Amino acid sequence: MSSEDAALDALAVLGDPVRRGLYRYVGGAHGDVTRDAAADAVGVARATAAFHLDKLVDAGLLEVSFKRLSGRSGPGAGRPSKLYRRAGGEHAVSVPPRSYDTASRLLAEVVERAGLDAELQAAARAAGAAADTADDPLDALRERGYEPFRDCGKVRLNNCPFHALAEQFPALVCGMNLAALQGLLAGMPGAEGWSAEMDPLPDGCCVALEEPGESTEV
Repeated sequence: MSSEDAALDALAVLGDPVRRGLYRYVGGAHGDVTRDAAADAVGVARATAAFHLDKLVDAGLLEVSFKRLSGRSGPGAGRPSKLYRRAGGEHAVSVPPRSYDTASRLLAEVVERAGLDAELQAAARAAGAAADTADDPLDALRERGYEPFRDCGKVRLNNCPFHALAEQFPALVCGMNLAALQGLLAGMPGAEGWSAEMDPLPDGCCVALEEPGESTEV
């Protein structure tokens, strides 16, 4: 099976609205998700959630692990719970086929070799400031696929929209990302007092944000 066919098969699984809801919930969660939590989040029975979650696993969209949530071990500790998280792979389909990823890698390589980091960051900051976006910073971040969540007084970003490129050119792409988010905050009336800084998550975005006042649950 070609990579394009595999991607089409994986994305076809998301045609079911329940599966889409489950995938979005698990993908946006910080950490592993139980069947019960996923079922409650989309408003379906646990057995229904389990069926659709496992279909998403079969399609390569989610990954599974097992853990005893009680923290106990040995006889009487009970069976480990089945936990779900978003799979690390990416699935993209273009009809007709396009190769924007190849162009982006070539452009990033040229910029890095030429030492144009500062120019790239300036362009990213200007583009962020000029963006037509929601007035609320959290909504703006969600619109851009960052999947924000609050953690220990900061707004962290569960997803890196530039993940594949950032793995190949981390300093270049992360610097661009930080500049773009700083520009976004500077150009947004609802983001007064917000700031962005480099503070990477192991499996998420390289940038964290701070907001004025006390934080509450996203």
